Amino acid sequence: MLSVNRLAYELVSELVKRKEYYRVEVDKLPSGATVVDTGVEAHGGYEAGLMVTRIAMGGAGSAHLSYADYGGVGLPSVVVSTDCPAVALFGAQLAGWKIKPEGYSADSSGPARALALKPKEVYQKIGYRDESDVAVILLETEEKPPDSAAHYIAERCNVKPENVYMVLTSTRSMAGMVQISGRIVETGLFRLDVLGLDPKKVLYGAGYAPIMPVHVDAGKAMGRAEDALTYGGVTTYLVDEAEDKLREVAEKAPSSNCKDYGKTSYEIYKAVDFDFTRIDPALFAPAAISLTSAQTGATFTYGKVNDRIILHSLK
Repeated sequence: MLSVNRLAYELVSELVKRKEYYRVEVDKLPSGATVVDTGVEAHGGYEAGLMVTRIAMGGAGSAHLSYADYGGVGLPSVVVSTDCPAVALFGAQLAGWKIKPEGYSADSSGPARALALKPKEVYQKIGYRDESDVAVILLETEEKPPDSAAHYIAERCNVKPENVYMVLTSTRSMAGMVQISGRIVETGLFRLDVLGLDPKKVLYGAGYAPIMPVHVDAGKAMGRAEDALTYGGVTTYLVDEAEDKLREVAEKAPSSNCKDYGKTSYEIYKAVDFDFTRIDPALFAPAAISLTSAQTGATFTYGKVNDRIILHSLK
């Protein structure tokens, strides 16, 4: 069976081997665990961000840099694709595990989740569990983890601490902005799942989203990153499902179905004091989505890129 941790380990090894090129910092903790910083203190950029995106997908997808026009302003964009959507996106890239040894806390994503089965119901749904002696995890954080974090992860993944690899990413870094835009296909699949589409029936997935400029304010940086997905993200999927079902789901999938659509993500977050549980979940969706039936070849496309909000988000 495909091992997302083994595949991701090969990519992490490349980051470590060429750390000067990727502008990342590599540290060994007392336990022997490896920390790869791409944006907390390091200056990782586009190349590091693309690698982090591939690592987040457990090496089961690709990420490349492109360029696109948004209302007369050209922005670098990340193009993502995967031939293993359920495993790469839900089994690895999806965020869903809080790392919280005493005195430290960080949201995590990446392939180590498939060893710890976090959250368990996701792996039951896609019928996947990884087997690996190495664990690779992404930590979205503004501070480097203590050694206790390595032990925390190792214990739950049933690996030795020296075989834990923690990749750090921050929304206040270019690498961090790249990897968030690189979640566009995962964002779309998550929305499809919420709408009742079986992720195991999604055969292939691809998409792109703009990479927004870094902002020194953490709240505004996160808002920009989300705007890239919500208002600039475009996705397409080939699905083994009947036309009627796909037409119904595709119509409800784009972010334009959100009651707060038309405001920047930062404005929406600020109005609820950054309590994401008070936000209409329909916001967390691509701007545009296309679903093609593998049974008939019919394609259903709804939504569109909102250049006005992208430009407003840049101010």
